[in-house]
Amino acid sequence: MTAQTAFRRFSDATARYAGRPAAFLLAVLVVLIWALTGPLFHFGDTWQLVINTGTTIITFLMVFLIQSTQNRDSAALQIKLDELICSSRAHNALLALEELDEQELELIRRHYARLAEAARGDLAKFEEAVEDARQAGRR
Repeated sequence: MTAQTAFRRFSDATARYAGRPAAFLLAVLVVLIWALTGPLFHFGDTWQLVINTGTTIITFLMVFLIQSTQNRDSAALQIKLDELICSSRAHNALLALEELDEQELELIRRHYARLAEAARGDLAKFEEAVEDARQAGRR
């Protein structure tokens, strides 16, 4: 097994277990035990340093594990979207949009915003026509 495969499996398992209620309850339990031991250690600097150091280390490591999982999930989602675009009447130019820079994405976004605005205008005209037909039917 390669190091990359091992890391992927480890990050997947960690992300899966960290998101469960039991993990949250374990974290609450650790904080409660820490808080309850405060009087024993006279709420000293070392007592505070233990929780600060522990949470900082765990947070630091979890950032990388969660980012790894999100990167793979995002890549898989992009592939699925690209397949839907390919298999539909959508423009193939929309494939792999995530590879474009911000300015190119903004141009495409503006194009679709104009299309949406035009469609809303068409919908308003349609609703007016339906209302006119209802009014004519009541006369």
